[in-house]
Amino acid sequence: MDKKLIYDLNFRELAAQTAEWDEPSYRSEQLWEGLYTQLWDSPAAFSNLPKALRATLGDAFTFRHLTVNTRLQSSDGETTKVLFTLPDGNAIETVLMLYEQRRTLCISTQAGCALGCTFCATGQMGFRRNLTSGEIVEQVLFFARELAAADERVTNIVLMGMGEPFHNYEASLAAIDLLNAQPGFGMAARRFTISTVGLVPAIKRFTKENRQVGLAISLHATDDKLRASMLPINNRYPIAELIAACRDYVEATGRRITFEWALIQHVNDSAEQATQLADLLHGINCHVNVIPLNPTKGFDGEKSTRARVAGFRRVLTDRGISCTVRVRRGIDIDAGCGQLAERQAGQTAELPAL
Repeated sequence: MDKKLIYDLNFRELAAQTAEWDEPSYRSEQLWEGLYTQLWDSPAAFSNLPKALRATLGDAFTFRHLTVNTRLQSSDGETTKVLFTLPDGNAIETVLMLYEQRRTLCISTQAGCALGCTFCATGQMGFRRNLTSGEIVEQVLFFARELAAADERVTNIVLMGMGEPFHNYEASLAAIDLLNAQPGFGMAARRFTISTVGLVPAIKRFTKENRQVGLAISLHATDDKLRASMLPINNRYPIAELIAACRDYVEATGRRITFEWALIQHVNDSAEQATQLADLLHGINCHVNVIPLNPTKGFDGEKSTRARVAGFRRVLTDRGISCTVRVRRGIDIDAGCGQLAERQAGQTAELPAL
């Protein structure tokens, strides 16, 4: 029988396990502190536990589902991408980006993705499986240990890696809850951002939960025909329905929402389209994150020129829409989600049910 990944347990479940072993209640607190504050990654590291309990811990749980397959660092030293292999042979990617004041992790929630966005390498590879909450958490802890060795820590986490977080809703939010827990890893909820292609039922569910976690929407077009040609999910949830859900989110939570827009040369980067976007978002407390296209082998579109990027942004800002151009990171190491993992063999699966 395969051992359970220890990071799949929340504190209540860990406490129930130690109670089942007839251990005093403080043992679960010691375990939790060791896992998420000390960042220990093996039973042997828990020197504060009796030897017999360490042996029991090792017999019952594994501390590792992720094995480093490939590690790449950008030429400027500011972006590190790791391709991990899972026990079943599937591969996922995690990216660490260093900024002046931030240490941001882009983490995966699925191996592959079922949504088939045409310009996304992960979408081109198809869906393989959901990650467990512990496998999502383990990506963070891997880099947290490396940063801790340099007396630094993760400052921000974006669920923008491989997969659609809202197609793995329970595990994605359970991972955030675990990393948010105090005492423990203790990362503030506002330091997390979930990116979705626009699964309206999940957005409505997320709105009702009224979390402090940030929400970002991959929009990329203002008319249904164009958006559906790039993001097939638009056939199920068209733009009007998506924007209505976004307006409800902002009104209910009081939080600003982010819209992501990958600029593709002569496809969605004209001044006219920027004007249409400003009109679409009028009255919404939002920010537009303009992203020059990250090239992938399966998509022949080209990134916009600097002049067209600047012109697109200028139209938005002139019409009162907050907008920034995301700095392109790790192009020399294929840091776009899925660009390493797409080389791994695997089978596709059907679209998961909502």
